[in-house]
This record gives sequence, structure tokens and C-alpha cells, in this order.
Amino acid sequence: MPQAMNNTVSLEYETFGDAANPTLLLIMGYTAQMTAWHIDFCQQLADTGLQVVRFDNRDCGLSSKTEGAPPNVMALMIEASSGDGVKSEVPYTLSDMAGDAVAVLDAIGVDKAHIAGASMGGMITQQMAIEYPDRVASLISIMSTTGAANVGQPNPAAMAALLSPPPADRAGAIERGVETVRVISGPLFDEELTRDAQAAAFDRSFYPVGAAFQMAAIGKTGDRTEALKSVTQRALVIHGKADPLITLSGGQATADAISNSELLVLDEMGHDLPRPLWGDIVGAITAHIAA
Repeated sequence: MPQAMNNTVSLEYETFGDAANPTLLLIMGYTAQMTAWHIDFCQQLADTGLQVVRFDNRDCGLSSKTEGAPPNVMALMIEASSGDGVKSEVPYTLSDMAGDAVAVLDAIGVDKAHIAGASMGGMITQQMAIEYPDRVASLISIMSTTGAANVGQPNPAAMAALLSPPPADRAGAIERGVETVRVISGPLFDEELTRDAQAAAFDRSFYPVGAAFQMAAIGKTGDRTEALKSVTQRALVIHGKADPLITLSGGQATADAISNSELLVLDEMGHDLPRPLWGDIVGAITAHIAA
């Protein structure tokens, strides 16, 4: 597959649909490879008349891996909880990851695109709209939050599942991945689909070290609420009522911060993109883009 370059960072990407159509760039979340945007989901979007692009964030999948020792995530979380933000130096922030997404647009020759991000990808999407407004036609923030400490906070079981390191062996890592998704998903959790996805992800790229770098980027970037008030592009905020990892108040706060926004709450959605809701999600995204 092709790769984009942001200085020394290489970014694996893939496109679907006709390059002459409006472009929708998909940005996936914490530790998730671009393949977490299921190929059938991407094709459904492309079939509506879009060029759909997905890519691996840095420290994930087939994109570049950061050199050096990973950050101490627990120490950074304690620092962030002080209320003064993370003062320690980290290798990169969500601003750098927003620059990665712009580099993907540069690689495919697209000046302006609709940007959709899930979870951490929603945070990157928000950062793009803040820092690169001329590159963002509209934004779609899915199961994400503003970074404010008083909204979107996870329940303890969901956070523990997310931060629990996976075993190094294939069978153990797949099983841990399935159980993590089970905890953070809503009532439409599909074990068979999840197990297949976890196996494919392990075989494509198993790189648990990247989690610490990405979590440090989230913690260092902090609260975007005030900056989001400057965003003038149309925004669609999609959130699951059953999300235990980034709870609904995170999506509500995102919609409140962006003046020209619409909030779509899906009752049966957790911190996942369940197949039975793809039609609703695709329909909402394409209606938003067409508006």
C-alpha cells in the first residue's frame, strides 16, 4: 500500500472509491489500526459517492514507530490529574498527529476533505479543524470528547480493560483483545466479528509499545474546549448512549463547544462501531456531507 510522509514519519494509507469524488478521511483511535474501519464499512461510504481514505496513525499498524523508551503513562496520568496539565516532555502530541493526517491529504493530492475520527481519532479530527481549518471541509467526531477533565470520563472497568497490557503470544493477545472490546462495547457486541478482527490485527501488526506514546500525546494535548469555539466548519458529533469508555457527556461537550454542530446519540452504541448500526452511521455521515 502507499505511504505518506510527514517529515520522517511514514503513514500507511488506503483509498476506496473514485478520486474525483469528495474525500472523506477516516482517523482511527487509540492503538487501533486503520483496519478497525472495516473494509465493508469503508465500501458502504464509498458507494455513496465519496473517495474514502483510511490510514494507520504513527506507532500503530504499518506506519512509523517512535524510537526510544516509551513514556511512563501512569506518571503522566497522575500529573494530568493535578489540574495543571502535563508539563513533562513527550515525543509528540495530537497536533503532530493532526499534521500526519494533513500529510495523507497531501499525498493523495486533496486540498480539503471531510474528516471523521473515532475516539482518539475524533480528538485528532478536532485538532485538525482547530489548526488546519483550510484543509477541513467539515468534521465528524465519533465517540470522542474535548479533553476536558469533567466530561466523558470512563467507568473504572472500561479504563482498566483499555490499559491492561496484552499477552505477547498470539492466542493470548487475541483473547485479551476480544475481552477488552466486550467491556467497552454496547449491547450489539459481536464476538465472532471481534475475534476475526483481533486475529487479523495481530497478524498485520502487533505493537503494544505504541500505546504509551499515543496515550502520552492525548494527555499532553489537554483540553480543547476553548479552541473548539473557534471552529466554524459544520460538525456532526456521533456518540453512543451505552459508551462506558468515553461517556456521553464527552460527545455532548464536543457538540456544545462547536457552534455549527449536530449531535446524534445512538442508544445501542457503546465504544464501538457495531455492524447493525452501520446504516445509521453511514446515512448520518453522508447526509452531513451533502448538506
